[in-house]
Amino acid sequence: MYNVSSSPHVKAKMTTGSIMRDVIIAMIPTSAFGIYNYTNLFGIKYGIHSALLILITVISCVAAEYIYTTITDQKITIFDLSAVVTGMILALNLPCTFPYWKAALGGAFAIIIVKQLFGGLGQNFMNPALGARCFLVLSFAGDMTAFYPKDVKGIDAATSATPLTALKNAGESSASLIDMFIGNHAGTIGETSIVALLIGAAYLVIRKIIDVRIPLTYIAVFAVCIMLFNQSSDPVFLAKQLCGGGLIFGAFFMATDYVTSPITKGGRYIYGICLGLLTAIFRTFGANAEGVSFAIIFCNLLVPLIEKYTIPRAFGIVKQKGGR
Repeated sequence: MYNVSSSPHVKAKMTTGSIMRDVIIAMIPTSAFGIYNYTNLFGIKYGIHSALLILITVISCVAAEYIYTTITDQKITIFDLSAVVTGMILALNLPCTFPYWKAALGGAFAIIIVKQLFGGLGQNFMNPALGARCFLVLSFAGDMTAFYPKDVKGIDAATSATPLTALKNAGESSASLIDMFIGNHAGTIGETSIVALLIGAAYLVIRKIIDVRIPLTYIAVFAVCIMLFNQSSDPVFLAKQLCGGGLIFGAFFMATDYVTSPITKGGRYIYGICLGLLTAIFRTFGANAEGVSFAIIFCNLLVPLIEKYTIPRAFGIVKQKGGR
C-alpha cells in the first residue's frame, strides 16, 4: 500500500520547498518596486512602513504555523516556505498605510483558520492569503482602502482615488496609462507595477512553476467581458482595466495556487473562464471597483466540481446506469 501525501504533487527534482522558493523570488521585483513606489510618492516613512508590513506578515504567518503545529503535535512545516509565500502575498495585497498589528492578525488568520484548521498545506479549500485579505476587508474596511496617508498634504477626495476607482466612478482614471503600466500610482503594495509583475510571472513560466492556461484564459475572458459589459470599444479603457487593480497579480500569483486550482488541463480553462467572467461582473456591476480576490475565492470553491467533470475516465471503466 502506498501513502500519498497531500498536494502539491511535483515531478523530477522539484519539491514543495523549491516551488515556494521560486514563487518568493518571483515576488521580489513587485515587492521591491512597491517599497520604492511609496517612498517616491509619500516619503521614506511609507517606504519603510511597506517593507515592515511585508516582514511582519511573513513573521506572523511563520510563527502561527510553528505554534499551531507544535501545540497540535504535528510535523513542523515552516521549512517548506509555504507560510512565507502566504505572508508575502497577503502583505502585497495591503495598502502602505495598513496598521502593523492588523497585518499580523491577518497572517495568523490565514495560517490558523484558512490553512491549518482544514488540514494544512494541500487541504485548504481557498487560498489562505486571499481568505485573510477578505477577512481584513470585512473587519477593517477603512484601513484596507486607505491608499493615501492622511498626513500627506495636497491630497483631496478626487486625487486620493486609485486609478481603478476613478475609472469606475468617473469613467477616467486618475493616472496615465504609462504610469499605470510602470506603477507610478497608489494601490496595494504589490499590485501597482505591471512591469515588475510580468518580470516575476515570466520567471515562474520559465521555471515551469505555473501553467499559463489559467492566467492567460483569465485575462483574455476578462478583457472580452469588461468591454461587453461596459459597451466600450475604447482600447485605452481596456488597457487601464488590465493594468488597474490586482488583475495581473491575481492572475499569475494567486489564481495559479497549486492547492486551490484545478489539476486537469480542461479544468484550468474552465477555471480561467469563470475567473474572467466573475471579475468583469464584480468590477462592472459591484459596489467596489475591484473584484479579483472575491472572484478567485468563489472559483476556489468551484474547483472540486470542475475537476469532477474534467478528470478523464480511466481506460476500460464504463459508467453504470444511475451514475454508479
